Amino acid sequence: MDGLDLIKTFREVAFRRSFSRAADSLGMSKATVSRYVAELETRSGVRLLNRSTRSLSLTDAGQVLLDRSTELVAMAENTLNDLQGHGSTPRGRLRMSAPNGMIAGWMSDVIAEFIRLYPEVYVSLVFTNSEIDLIEQGIDIHLTGGRIDDMNLIVRRLVQFEMVVCASPAYWARRGIPQLPEDLARHDVLSYSLKPSTHLPFVTDGEAYDVPVHSRMEANDAVALIELALRGVGVAYVPEPLAQSHLERGALVPVLREHMPRDHWLYAAYSQRRHNSAAMRAMLDFLEQSMAQHGDPPAMPAMPPASPVMPSAATCALSMAPGVARATASAGRKDTPPRQ
Repeated sequence: MDGLDLIKTFREVAFRRSFSRAADSLGMSKATVSRYVAELETRSGVRLLNRSTRSLSLTDAGQVLLDRSTELVAMAENTLNDLQGHGSTPRGRLRMSAPNGMIAGWMSDVIAEFIRLYPEVYVSLVFTNSEIDLIEQGIDIHLTGGRIDDMNLIVRRLVQFEMVVCASPAYWARRGIPQLPEDLARHDVLSYSLKPSTHLPFVTDGEAYDVPVHSRMEANDAVALIELALRGVGVAYVPEPLAQSHLERGALVPVLREHMPRDHWLYAAYSQRRHNSAAMRAMLDFLEQSMAQHGDPPAMPAMPPASPVMPSAATCALSMAPGVARATASAGRKDTPPRQ
């Protein structure tokens, strides 16, 4: 085993705070992961991890190694990716991140078809709504909706989607249907907790503005907001592909359609500092082609009712992850660093 393999294994353990989860991610046994970390500690002559039966944390030396090895590992992976890029067949590991829940529905079909077409590419998926560093965590492609202000990222537009304000029929019958965005001030709104304020964006007569609302509760995943809206808890402001199957059968009722912004896109973001391997280029092109074939964002599949007294509930697949994923692409190019 070489030193780079030991360091990469240590970094996976450090990021995941678990030997078992690191082993699953790397496709190795837990015993092998433990042995690699132990060998690295032996070679360095210091303990890198504090271990107990219930937790795992970095020592001071471990934190130093984690911080200083980022550029080293990135350089090594970029070099290998460049070499692979000279080949005609995409191969090797491709690490992707996306908001929680995105694997449902169409994304499952896209990933499954890509794996079938490119059997030599190993796809590693990371799902999170938290802020992440693409370089530090070795992410090749991040899928997201919204705006990205990180100038180190390049953004490719995939597909446009609508936002929708919706609630259950029982909720609207109880509280009344808003006729103007300002009417939402008297309603219970289910808020996305990663946003900095309880204001919702609308457009009237071509003018964009924010409406202050009362937040009844919050969650860091739009999937949860839809589940609660289905149960009559309040009003959800979410990407329409999440709620489309519920809207079609009347379990959720949309309002204020003429006041909704029209500038929301699903993006694939990647770092300018990571060289484009053949596998990465193949995935970017495949995602773009798949979205173009869909045209309008596809509806997500509904699941059985979660409660016998409420309309049908479902889990859905497209959620937004502000923080790491807030980006717009230049109108004239498909691949461009985002602008402020």
